[in-house]
This record gives sequence, structure tokens and C-alpha cells, in this order.
Amino acid sequence: SCASSRSDMAAPSLTLSILPGVYAICRLEPNSPLPDWASGSFFSITRAAEELSVVCPQVNVPERVKHEGGWRCMKVEGPLELSLIGILASLTTALAQANINVFAISTFDTDYLLVKEERLEEAVRALGETGHNVMREG
Repeated sequence: SCASSRSDMAAPSLTLSILPGVYAICRLEPNSPLPDWASGSFFSITRAAEELSVVCPQVNVPERVKHEGGWRCMKVEGPLELSLIGILASLTTALAQANINVFAISTFDTDYLLVKEERLEEAVRALGETGHNVMREG
């Protein structure tokens, strides 16, 4: 019988850390070469048919590159098993309910959430209210 309740299926309480620095989300043309300025302790490059998307420290981005700066990055402390269900949803739902937009990046081991710098404190509070723990910088 299927006696398990919905709460049994809920994602676990997660711990996140705030990465130092401010990040930018960049859009290059789809045929662009991989940029050498995309570097740092955390950066992400994704090529799709329509664009080359780069997330990296804002200080690295050349002025000529189309980008939106002012993002802070929170890392979900992992590693997380790829078979886990609802991890990203539990985090993005908490932020959506607080009316905070998020840019998510997943890696093999974990997830990263970028929120606008001016909304970081609200995001930390919203995640805390839903049972997650965000470790402070420093």
C-alpha cells in the first residue's frame, strides 16, 4: 500500500553557503568562442543553439559584453545524490513565495542559486523560514 504521506517525500533541510563576490550573467552569440575572461573559483559556461551563457565574477566581464550584474551566489552544500527529488524545487519555491527571482545552476555534485544582491538578505530569511540553513560569509 502507498501509506507514505506527502511530508515523507519532502526534500531534506539543506545547508547553503554564500560565495564571496558579486556575479554577472552574460549572453554571447551562440558561435562565440569560450571566453578566457570566464574564470574564478566559480563560473559556468553553457552553450545552446541560441546563445552562449556565462556566469562569472562581475569584475571579469568586459564592458562590451551584454550582461546583467549585481548577483550573489549561494551554494547548496553537497555533494547531493543525483537521484534526490525536489531539492531545487524546495529552494526555488521558498524564494518564489517571497517574490524573489532566482537564476539556478546545477553541477554533478550540487546546485547554485543566484539572487540579486539587494534581495540576498530576504532570500536568506525566506530559505530559513522553510527549514534551510544559510551560512553567513566569513
